[in-house]
Amino acid sequence: MATLDLNKKLWRIPQRGKLGGVCAGIAQYLDIKVKMVRILAILAMFFGLFFFVVAAYIVLFFVLDPLPDDYAEGESLPSSSELLDAVDAQLAEGEHRLRQMERYVTSDSFSLRSRFRQL
Repeated sequence: MATLDLNKKLWRIPQRGKLGGVCAGIAQYLDIKVKMVRILAILAMFFGLFFFVVAAYIVLFFVLDPLPDDYAEGESLPSSSELLDAVDAQLAEGEHRLRQMERYVTSDSFSLRSRFRQL
């Protein structure tokens, strides 16, 4: 059994799909054959989950992004921790700039300049 890669993204793959590529995207994400996903979906529809399977397929069709044409299979997307680190660095830089502005606004030179402007 294949292990799930936590950095994978669930895509809709219309290039490999029959209707919209949802089953192909699920198969790629789970690293199993597309036929297996399609057979499981059909069996679930026959065994009383017809409306659930159809509703889930429709929702996933609109929610999942289609796989870009230029996406390389081995291409690594940034992990969530890398993205959080980048956002944290941007927030820290913004906080530093805000502190500098606050320091200037509360300084004596700012109040003196604003009083001269009022004259």
